[in-house]
Amino acid sequence: MRFIFLIISTLILLPAFSGIAADSLSPSVAKPSPVLTKAQKLDGLFLDLKKAKSQAVAEGVARRIWEEWFDSSSASVDVLMQWANEAMQKQNYPVALDFLDQVVVLQPKYAEGWNRRATLHFVMNHYSKSMADIEKTLQLEPRHFGALSGMGQIFLALDKKELALKAYERALDIYPMMRDVQKQVGEIADELAGSRI
Repeated sequence: MRFIFLIISTLILLPAFSGIAADSLSPSVAKPSPVLTKAQKLDGLFLDLKKAKSQAVAEGVARRIWEEWFDSSSASVDVLMQWANEAMQKQNYPVALDFLDQVVVLQPKYAEGWNRRATLHFVMNHYSKSMADIEKTLQLEPRHFGALSGMGQIFLALDKKELALKAYERALDIYPMMRDVQKQVGEIADELAGSRI
């Protein structure tokens, strides 16, 4: 009789305790972290880049920024960019230019397409075309330290040292540990100081 009473008591109380037991005994499930947009990722990376305390850390962050910039979110554009790179490496500049022209037509808001074409124009000594593409790059991504560095190179090639210095300083404001640009800024500043004496 006592055994039957225990079974009945257990069956009556079990539903009342089942909710408590399930809540208290189940492991807490971690909430998934929110998925960041590309813009949010870049914002975080640029903060890290500015705060980087060593060149190695800064270079790692810069690589991640470049990866974000290279991501066009389009298989067609990615293939065209790859073909353009291969043509540039072979110094087949007209073919590379054809590919990059297609990139900026297919995806006009893709800053890296404009930047890559600016680089190609620079290599071909088409400075005004390169500068126009740099301006477009910077409209789409004002923090593009690669484009700003390219702008500095163009101004140096045109012997406009003060403008080069300003472009390089803008790049360093975004990426303070960029060694090549730091060196250029030092050399230009010394030359300008010497010419004023």
